Formats: sequence, C-alpha cells, structure tokens
Amino acid sequence: QVQIVESGGGLVQAGGSLRLSCVVSGKPFSLNYIAWYRQVPGKHPREQRELVARISSGGRTNYADSAKGRFTISRDNAKNTAYLQMDSLDANDTAVYYCNADPPFSDYVVSTGYIDYWGQGTQVTVSS
Repeated sequence: QVQIVESGGGLVQAGGSLRLSCVVSGKPFSLNYIAWYRQVPGKHPREQRELVARISSGGRTNYADSAKGRFTISRDNAKNTAYLQMDSLDANDTAVYYCNADPPFSDYVVSTGYIDYWGQGTQVTVSS
C-alpha cells in the first residue's frame, strides 16, 4: 500500500519560514526524483499542480523560478523522508503543498489505466 504523508504546514506571517516534511512508504523512495508541488485551493483539479522543487536520488536539485533563493529541498533516503525548507514566505506561497516523485508514483490498473498516488497535502497560509 502506497502512503504519502505530508506535514509541517500552517499559518505564518509574510517573511516567515516553514519546514515541510513528507514520509513515503510502499514505493522505492530512494530510486526516484522526489518533488514538492503546490496547488492553490479552488482551482480546477485538472489544473496542473506547480512543481516547486525536486531532488534527485543523489541530491541534485532544481527549483521553480518562484522558489529559487528562498526554498531548499532535501531528502533522507534512510528515512524515506523529504523536506522543504521555505524562507521569506509571501502571500503568493499560500497553497496546499504535496510531496511525490517526479513523475508521480503510480500503478497500472487494468480496468482504469494508470492511477497516481497523492497524499492529503499540507496547507500553507501566508498572511500579509
């Protein structure tokens, strides 16, 4: 059974910091790129979640322009855990944050095709 559990979100003032964590079980965490995505509540579910940052199994990182210089992604393969340190937060960072592989963890089901696994996400709200 695949489980992705994100935590660490909350309400923070502009300029503040948060550290998100996620734990993955049921999939080969250490072999995959791991990414943090975010989605603004209220947007159509089919609108693509924004990939904020990703990290390779060996530690190579990539960031969206909106995250460069402010966010830091890291991972602990021994714990199947990924982190996102977010500093200098502003109101535009308000969203639900999700952790997943890049591309997302999925399985093929004969009756329905590929299904992606997602956690419940963690809400980040930045007050201005």
